[in-house]
Amino acid sequence: MPQINKARTRDAAPSDGNDLARLRIALTTFFALDGFVFAGWVVRIPAIKEQTGASSSTLGLALLGVSAGAVITMMVTGRLCNRYGSHPVTVVCAVLLSLSVTLPPLTHSAAALGAVLLLFGAAYGGINVAFNSAAVDLVAALRRPVMPTFHAAFSMGGMIGAGLGGLVAGSLSPTRHLLGLGVIGLLVTTLTAPTLLRQEPPRPPAAPGSGSGSGSDGPGSAGSTPDRPTPRTRRLVVVFGLIALCTAYGEGALADWGALHLRQDLGSSAGAAAVGYSCFALAMTIGRLTGTTLLERLGRTRTVVTGGVVAAAGMLLGSLAPALWAALLGYAIAGLGLANLFPVAVERAGALAGPSGVAVASTLGYGGMLLGPPAIGFMADWFSLSAALTSVAALAAVAAAIGFATRRATAG
Repeated sequence: MPQINKARTRDAAPSDGNDLARLRIALTTFFALDGFVFAGWVVRIPAIKEQTGASSSTLGLALLGVSAGAVITMMVTGRLCNRYGSHPVTVVCAVLLSLSVTLPPLTHSAAALGAVLLLFGAAYGGINVAFNSAAVDLVAALRRPVMPTFHAAFSMGGMIGAGLGGLVAGSLSPTRHLLGLGVIGLLVTTLTAPTLLRQEPPRPPAAPGSGSGSGSDGPGSAGSTPDRPTPRTRRLVVVFGLIALCTAYGEGALADWGALHLRQDLGSSAGAAAVGYSCFALAMTIGRLTGTTLLERLGRTRTVVTGGVVAAAGMLLGSLAPALWAALLGYAIAGLGLANLFPVAVERAGALAGPSGVAVASTLGYGGMLLGPPAIGFMADWFSLSAALTSVAALAAVAAAIGFATRRATAG
């Protein structure tokens, strides 16, 4: 059974090297496309709000359509990947994502917007489970901990999508902008899909002394992942999902409240406040780009524990520092610490239980991202915003503690 603290580093068989390299490029492209499309939609939310005439409260309810669609679809997608394979499901979800992102500008009421965002959220949640499941198979076949590089591609795609959206917001209507995103998404999918559809998910090299028939026969699984995980395995999947939840809580909290803390509590300018989340996101991207090297040197347990501790320290600095420069430094340190926790958690859950494990961990992680912003808001009313943001540090420390506690839990 996979262990959290042992990162495999042996290369895949040379005869499979070219196919695995092409597959890695294709999956990286889909991760980047997902971040690009989602960020492009997010930057047009203010214009969509004005177009629909929605109040802040009704817009908030409409935006819940994305979350509801994603959470509902994630568990279903795990079953679809087990039945049909993660590669075809990834392609189908990419097509749906590209088509559905064009729909919000066509709505003229909050109710209609919520309905189309339910579809968009379903595609977004589905592709996240599907390509993470495919990535878990590839990580096992390569025997290298490359999962963080895929999530780095998602982060980079998001930064490009947000930057491009900001540049064209003044010259393109939301309809033309999001239609352009949809066209780009379909073109990228058309060019990249054949690589996925021609190949089944790779199986990891057989362990010495293992029989050839020990693997699962399902198209969506790789290696020896059992079709029916044991109760102990299911509990471990939930534990890894809790690490994902703790990490995503911090991401959601920083995205929604980080800039406001700098503006409201430290008296920074609007421009300086906006830099805060950029520092966090850029540091997280850098952390993920270097994640494979870190995992190969430290192993998974030490990476999770160290990352959680670093993130906790950074967030304490970011939330309690009296000076802007120190708060920005804290945000960056928190981003570096959190960078690889979610990828490791999802990869471990997938290694234990296949696409179903990825679905559970992703759902819990997405739940953390949903929980973070409102929880911070309530705590800010009860105490203060700076005190509320220390909850990010607390949950990062919890993730570190879970990583340490499970260092031997999967041995056997």
